[in-house]
Amino acid sequence: MKPRIGVFVCHCGLNIAASVEVSEVVKAIKDYPGVVHAQDYIYMCSDPGQNLVRKAIREHNLTGLVMSNCSPSLHERTFRNLAKSEGLNPYLVEVANIREYCSWPHQGDKETATKKALTIIKATIERVKRNQALTPLVVPLQKRVLVLGGGVAGMQTALDIAEGGYPVTILEKQAYLGGRVRQLDHTFVTMEKAKDLAGEMIDRTLAQPNIEVLTTAQIEGISGYVGNFEVQIRRQSDWVDPEKCNGCEACIKACPVEVPSTFDRGLVMRKAIDWTPGARPGEKRVFLDHQACVRVTRQESCTACQEVCDQGAITYPEDEQITQMYGAIVVATGHDLYRKSALTEYATDPDVLDALQFERLLSEDGPTGGKVLRPSDGKEPKEVVFVQCAGSRDPDKHFPYCSKICCMYTCKEARRYKEKVPDGQAYVFFIDVRSTGKGYEEFVKESVQKERLLYLKGKVSKIARQGDKLLVLGGDTITGHRVEIEADLVVLAMATVPSPGAKELARLLNVNTDPYGFIQEAHPKLAPVETLTAGIYLAGTSQAPKDIPHAIYQASGAASKILSLFSRKELIHEPLVAHVDTEICAGCGYCHDNCAYQAVSVDPILKKAVVNEALCEGCGACATACPSGAIQVKNLDSKQVFDMISVVTKDYALRP
Repeated sequence: MKPRIGVFVCHCGLNIAASVEVSEVVKAIKDYPGVVHAQDYIYMCSDPGQNLVRKAIREHNLTGLVMSNCSPSLHERTFRNLAKSEGLNPYLVEVANIREYCSWPHQGDKETATKKALTIIKATIERVKRNQALTPLVVPLQKRVLVLGGGVAGMQTALDIAEGGYPVTILEKQAYLGGRVRQLDHTFVTMEKAKDLAGEMIDRTLAQPNIEVLTTAQIEGISGYVGNFEVQIRRQSDWVDPEKCNGCEACIKACPVEVPSTFDRGLVMRKAIDWTPGARPGEKRVFLDHQACVRVTRQESCTACQEVCDQGAITYPEDEQITQMYGAIVVATGHDLYRKSALTEYATDPDVLDALQFERLLSEDGPTGGKVLRPSDGKEPKEVVFVQCAGSRDPDKHFPYCSKICCMYTCKEARRYKEKVPDGQAYVFFIDVRSTGKGYEEFVKESVQKERLLYLKGKVSKIARQGDKLLVLGGDTITGHRVEIEADLVVLAMATVPSPGAKELARLLNVNTDPYGFIQEAHPKLAPVETLTAGIYLAGTSQAPKDIPHAIYQASGAASKILSLFSRKELIHEPLVAHVDTEICAGCGYCHDNCAYQAVSVDPILKKAVVNEALCEGCGACATACPSGAIQVKNLDSKQVFDMISVVTKDYALRP
């Protein structure tokens, strides 16, 4: 059957018509082989313009359309849906981009623009001639969600989805829910107790019947695609049976292993078997940390805790292996703080703390019971220096980005310090005070005025031990004077960095990270909660530094995307995917090595490439890598590409 192609040229107001002689293009293209109808209109995407196309399809029995207008990202779907409504297969419609590729680059040169537009349209006609009528792929949908991380962002995502009626699994590597918020004293700007905020969310999460919580668990493997992820999970077995344990602490006393408490940021030591860190009333139970126990770290057969337990509550079963199917995954793995040792200009000293360590000193459930005491000697500090941007906004040595939350939590910590030590003095060295949230500027001004906080605009160049004091050397750029302070305690607002293992997790999930290791969103404005891997979403500080409200916003945004996804009975996938000619394929595996989506594999028995069409995004990387041309992308195969190249290079052909 001979092709009957219709060509429609849009003026796009003056966006195209100002540079391209549209009437000349239509006149020249009417006689091109395969074209039976050509027409122009001022706005082809408008209702009158679309009606012209509909009429032409019916009257001329068109078998293909070339829409010559703006970028296909804007209106390809529009015109394909139009064709479908008229009974024409939508994949027999292609867009010739004569605005971004032609009119805009050649403004003021009508002759060149018109000639180039005609060439682009002819090349697109050649492509349409070989296009196949395709049918979208139907993919089954598992309506269950996996949330990686049990902090406030992870819990909010889980709650929103669960309340929508879908089952959710929260995977948390720690023994408790709540994440970083659970380590905090109070929150800005409401000065609410952080453990109360986290506790309310934890209670709602544990009470929600659609939420399954797996603590001390990590993802070990993943395969599949959006709607059908098969995930392998390893969960640390609970070596202490809470039903049998009576909390006598005999096991804790008998344990020979002491390690720094990660929950209290190394300010105190804890046993390998100890009370669950940060536990609230009703949660307190004995927990054996596999990462500290010598049975795991040294492969020793220590049974000291088991021997003294007269309740028989302690056993050593193997870790639990779980395999489950999920339709979507949310990465809410949180953040960490940049290590203090990286700031070599500042002394490594027990009285030089990071902000989270100071939060633990302020907290009632912290190592000092909420009293602000120096770690070195247990004395109450009367002069405390807070240093902002410690590792942030420093492109030469550390990180160029702003950690976003430091200005506000530093102000809050200085305020809390003054509430606990009224006769103390708090100094804050800053570059800028970035108080950009609702009520944030007012909070800073109120704190400065009420608590007499002394803000010094400048950077600290050195911190060194001087007797029982810490000598802090800095500058005040407003007065131009050098500043020396003999401090009792220094608190560093360290740069916010990705949580440990974030890059390895990103590789496992096949998602991108930014240059600093945060999980990369698909688009910073148009798709801020999605990744480039369909079905995998972001929430909280796994994506970038942010405060609690913004983490909650993003969590609910990710949940709404998933609820929208689950509103369908099944998923529809574009059929513009790679396919393999098994007669030619030699099973070399080059296609597999070059596929960013892990959509191509080599059958170990047949020794032929196999495409998982549900994973394939039609990028063509496999086709360019295949030495035999056995793998091609539907509706953009090598014959179509060469036909298009022939048209484009016709006037540049080498002469003998």
